[in-house]
Amino acid sequence: MEKLMQYVWQHRLWISQAMITVDGRKVQVIDPGRLNTDAGPDFFNAKVKIDGEMWVGNIEIHVRASDWFRHHHDEDVAYDNVILHVVEKDDIEVRRSNGELIPQMCMPCSPQFSQQYSRLVGSASSELPCADEISRLPSIYLTDMISTLGYERLYSKVERIEALLQRFSGDWNEVCYVLLARSLGFGVNSDAFERLALATPLKVMAKHSDSLTAIEAMLFGQSGLLDKAPDDDSYVATLKTEYQFYEHKFGLKQPTSLGWKMARMRPQNFPHRRIAVLSALIEGGFSCASKMMSAKNIEEVQQLFNVNLSGYWSSRCSFNAIGGGGAKGLSDSSIAILIINAVVPVIYAYGKLQGDDDACNRAVEMLQSLKAERNSIVELFTRAGIECKDAFTSQALIELRRQYCETRKCLYCRIGHRMLAKHARKQI
Repeated sequence: MEKLMQYVWQHRLWISQAMITVDGRKVQVIDPGRLNTDAGPDFFNAKVKIDGEMWVGNIEIHVRASDWFRHHHDEDVAYDNVILHVVEKDDIEVRRSNGELIPQMCMPCSPQFSQQYSRLVGSASSELPCADEISRLPSIYLTDMISTLGYERLYSKVERIEALLQRFSGDWNEVCYVLLARSLGFGVNSDAFERLALATPLKVMAKHSDSLTAIEAMLFGQSGLLDKAPDDDSYVATLKTEYQFYEHKFGLKQPTSLGWKMARMRPQNFPHRRIAVLSALIEGGFSCASKMMSAKNIEEVQQLFNVNLSGYWSSRCSFNAIGGGGAKGLSDSSIAILIINAVVPVIYAYGKLQGDDDACNRAVEMLQSLKAERNSIVELFTRAGIECKDAFTSQALIELRRQYCETRKCLYCRIGHRMLAKHARKQI
C-alpha cells in the first residue's frame, strides 16, 4: 500500500481540493520532489506551500502515521527535514527531534483509485483486466507503447548476451551456440538445452567437427537421453561407446536433472530430434556467428537453418520408435523462432557493442519482416484489440505480459498508469 501511495504522490494523482493537513491548513504542491530508492525519506527536495507559506525539504509517506515510530524515524535526525508527512490513517502526530510538530496530511485520493488498483493486481493470472482500456487506446499511443516494449525486450536479451560474452571471453561462436541451443528448446525445454550446451563446450566438439557421430555421442551422452535408450539398437550402442571415450578424454560432466519434457508434445519437437539438428549445425565447423553478422536479409538467415537430417534421424523422433521424422530438420515456423530468439538478439547486441547502427536496424527490420508468433500471450492481447502483424509486435506483447502483467507491475505499465490516473482524481 505504501508503494501505491508513493506512486500517487510521484505522479500527482491526488484530488487538489482535498489537499488539507489534519489541522485544516491548505496544501499546494509546487514540486513533489525526487523519489528516493535508498535509505531516508521517500522524496527529496520537494516544494510545498502550506497556508501560503513555502516549505522546501523532504516528504515521508506511511500507511499509518504511527509507522513513523515503528520505523524509528523519531530516532533518526535524517528525518528532521521532513516538511510533510503523508499518511492514509492519521492515528498519531509526529514531531522532529527538537519537538516541532511535522505537518501531516491524509492522502487525498478517491476510493475508486484503490478499487481499480486492487482489480488490476488481484486478477487471475490468465486474465487481462485492462482489456477494455486497451481497446480504447489511441493508435498513436499504442504504436509508441509497442515500440518501447519491443526495444525493452531486445535490450534485456542484449544484457544476457553480454553476460555470456564475458563468460566466454568474447567468443561470439560460443555465445551463438548457447543461444541457439536454448532456442531449440522452444520454451518448454529451453533451460535444459542451455544447461546441456554450457556443459558441452563448443570448443570440445570442434576438435571432432568432421565426425557427426562424435558430436551426437557427446551431446546425447551429456543430455542423459542416451541412458534411457534401448540397448539392442546398434546406433545407440555406437553412441554409448563413443561417449564413454570422449567423456574420459575431455573430462565431460553430465549435468544432473535436466528434466526433459515431452508430455503432450508433437514427436517432431522431441528434444532428441532437436539435439540431432544442433549436431548437424556443428558438423563441419560451427560458424553461425559470422554468417549471422554478414546476412543482409531474412532469406539469407533462414538459409542457415535449412538443415537436412540423414541416416538414423531422417526416420525417427526419438530412440524408441521408427517413424514421425523426415529429412527436414526444422519447419519454417521453427526457423522463425530461432531467428527471433537467437539471430536477431545476436545481431542487435553486436551492433550495439560495436556502435554499428546499421546492424541494429537490420536486426529490427528482420523482426518486422517475420510473421507474429502464435501463442497464448499474443492471442490474449489480440482478443483485447491489439493487431499483431509481425514478430516485433509479438515480442513487445510478450515483454508486456512477462515483465508487467505477470509480475503485477501495473503501476509501471503505461496502460495501467492510464487506467489508474483516470480514477485517481475522481471526486470522493
